[in-house]
Amino acid sequence: MPKLLKHILVIRLSAMGDVAMIVPVLQAFSEQYPNVKITVLTRSFFTPFFKNLPNVAVFSADVNGKHKGVFGLYKLSKELKAIGIDAVADLHNVLRSKTLKFFLFGKQFIQIDKGRVEKKALVSGESFHQLKTTHQRYADVFKKLGFVLDIKSPTFPKRLKLNNKTQVIVSNDTKKWIGIAPFAAHEGKMYPLDLMEKVIESLSKDYKVILFGGGKHEMKVLNKLENTFKNTINVAGKLTLSEEMDVISNLDMMLSMDSGNAHIAAMLGIKVVTIWGVTHPFAGFAPFNQPEDFAIVSNRNLFPEIPTSIYGNKYPESYREVSRSIAPETIINKIVSIV
Repeated sequence: MPKLLKHILVIRLSAMGDVAMIVPVLQAFSEQYPNVKITVLTRSFFTPFFKNLPNVAVFSADVNGKHKGVFGLYKLSKELKAIGIDAVADLHNVLRSKTLKFFLFGKQFIQIDKGRVEKKALVSGESFHQLKTTHQRYADVFKKLGFVLDIKSPTFPKRLKLNNKTQVIVSNDTKKWIGIAPFAAHEGKMYPLDLMEKVIESLSKDYKVILFGGGKHEMKVLNKLENTFKNTINVAGKLTLSEEMDVISNLDMMLSMDSGNAHIAAMLGIKVVTIWGVTHPFAGFAPFNQPEDFAIVSNRNLFPEIPTSIYGNKYPESYREVSRSIAPETIINKIVSIV
């Protein structure tokens, strides 16, 4: 029974977007069950995601170091037992977490149902309808532990204060701030950069555009965009993840691919317009609490095999730039109508 559970371990090791999607669910849990402690087992890099959640702590998994391999996971299980967990909500359900389940024998251990059969039918073309959202799948795990969650009436943190370093980088003015994260893990999920330049060029005339990304190649591209268009600032490589989150919390809107930045903005209560290439919101990965029409999808009349995969890593060569079927004006008009 829930009243006997005082400390729940939540497992979600990666990827960035999936970890960020936990946050609204844990926010609801903290509010609705304030006497229950949550410890999130994840990579240390993601710790800032949980900085505003009461009764939530992070236990860093060093999966490439001391917690690597079967022996490392056994060591990890002993460390987890030492902090006094009563049950486990496995929101990842991969080999690592299954191995931990074996080592944590005796603890109530509920694993997420990822809906693999329904998702396979979606990408194969056997069906085409909205599947259960990942957020609801996360909430269902807690329900099986005895904690029914209402995630339909969310609360979000207030705009976070920017430190002096961040204020210098983004500067302050009266323009509304629009974040743009033009990259994704796979090319088939990205809006073509030449079209994105047209979007940035138009928006930067009336708004401050703040660019997000990571990695040397992305930073090089974003720096070029910053130098090309007025009122355009690249923060990639200049801020920590926590500082980037502070900036995102002050945005008036975020434009993102089907990627991690969309979920970070959504967990902070920011309006998010997403562009979808070879993936589709029907798979259940749309950002939290966003209207359906905030997702701009590629033309399925021209590309009927969309979604070609759940994660965007598989697609025919002819589908590499499916989002070119979305006119820049469509995106610009949507953003202007919202802001």
